[in-house]
Amino acid sequence: MCWGSLLLTGAIALSASAPSQAMSQEGFAQCIERFSQEAKTQGLDSAIVRDSLANLKWVDRVIELDRRQPEFTTPFSDYLSRRVTDQRVADGRRLLREHGDLLARVEREYGVPAPYLVAFWGLETNFGSYFGKMSVLDSLATLACDERRSTYFTRELMSALRIVDEGAIAPERMEGSWAGAMGHVQFMPSVFIRHAVDYDNDGKRDLWNSLPDALASAANFLSSMGWDDEYRWGREVRLSENFPYLEAGLKQRRPLSEWHEMGIRQTNGTTLPSADIEAALLVPSGHRGPAFLVYDNFKVIMGWNQSEYYALAVGHLADRIAGAGTLSRTPPEDSPRLNRDQVMAIQEKLNADGHEAGKVDGIWGPATRQALSQFQSERDLVPDGFPDPNTLNALGIDL
Repeated sequence: MCWGSLLLTGAIALSASAPSQAMSQEGFAQCIERFSQEAKTQGLDSAIVRDSLANLKWVDRVIELDRRQPEFTTPFSDYLSRRVTDQRVADGRRLLREHGDLLARVEREYGVPAPYLVAFWGLETNFGSYFGKMSVLDSLATLACDERRSTYFTRELMSALRIVDEGAIAPERMEGSWAGAMGHVQFMPSVFIRHAVDYDNDGKRDLWNSLPDALASAANFLSSMGWDDEYRWGREVRLSENFPYLEAGLKQRRPLSEWHEMGIRQTNGTTLPSADIEAALLVPSGHRGPAFLVYDNFKVIMGWNQSEYYALAVGHLADRIAGAGTLSRTPPEDSPRLNRDQVMAIQEKLNADGHEAGKVDGIWGPATRQALSQFQSERDLVPDGFPDPNTLNALGIDL
């Protein structure tokens, strides 16, 4: 889902929601009037704005979904196995052949290889099988009237009105996710405005009904973020027996030659490519799971969705669709599933010990992983930043 800074992690499973915060009918009407005035200042057609805003509804369900708090962290093994399935790989390969001419043309024009475009398509909407059934305008208006992220969603609502204004789709047919993501590749309205293209030349940018528009728009978005068609996203690698795991993490980039000197090899034991490129090492399920060297295109994928898990899933699915096999090292299935209180307890313990885990928020992010690596190193544990049972025991955290 192209949410930009809205989506901070894809490695979190959501649980029961907090109570809805309904807005009065009068308050919602006043909010809609504010949107009408804002649209007028942006030069949007007054009749289209009036018709689009006339029947908007406050949706309690949208607020409930927005208020959901992360309760359990999802282990990488669960995240990947649910998204990169044999069926999705088979469907992706079939669609790669079925739409080969279109994908080849898009790849030539935008420089993004076809398997990646099919992988994004598969992860976002299961190849167009489900776009979401909620009114985008209702959802965005509800979120824009809510105080929590009003500024962001007001901008998205104005972008959605601009999409209607340009004739891309009628307001009553603009359906998508609860947060306003739309079409085959789940663009937020602001991403649509900046990056959607009319690739089938029918006079409108249609991400719902035109696969050429959708795939070319996805390629245009990735290209605009700096996709480099000279390189892949990254690769699974084999680590040396005594690899220094403190060197892992997205921010710790090194030339491939230095990773080679540290004993990293391709999974078949051969040397790494002699390319002049930097990479970072990720071990999303600790030293017992797969390891990945990721390149600049990995950061581009994270510009689409800021979750490392999501970006790894895109890369691996693209490889599988292109004909590669499964991972050489399967993520361990016995990884602990921590609840939010347990993660907060870990963060509090790490901060108290002088390891900067960041805000105590119950979200398992890069700062927490780095702090845990430092803690593990001090306790003569494998410093892979992964909360295995030995580490949790050392922290005094009960499973």
